[in-house]
Amino acid sequence: MDGFKNFLLRGNLVEIATGLIMALAFADVVSTFTNWLTSLLPESAEDVFSNELNSFGAFLNAVIAFIIMGAVVYFFVVVPYTKAKERFFPGEAAGPSEVDLLTQIRDQLATKA
Repeated sequence: MDGFKNFLLRGNLVEIATGLIMALAFADVVSTFTNWLTSLLPESAEDVFSNELNSFGAFLNAVIAFIIMGAVVYFFVVVPYTKAKERFFPGEAAGPSEVDLLTQIRDQLATKA
């Protein structure tokens, strides 16, 4: 069971799945936007003043669905994943910075000279 937990939390499995879900939702937004734009182009001279707004409604629906999907993925996948990752794999303790190390080396060399 520990191996499976490490697989889920150490790898990029959750990041890849989240990216795929959001990419598919955004692809729907792009396709409905394209359909809406092409519906505005007249096919003939009679269609110039008879644009349908049904495509715009589909586009607006796709944008709202994308925003809701983003919120659901963030609050139900990303936030719990981040908390679990921090709990099971805490970050390494921060050591001295490079400047501190260089200062210590300089001080040690100055005391030897």
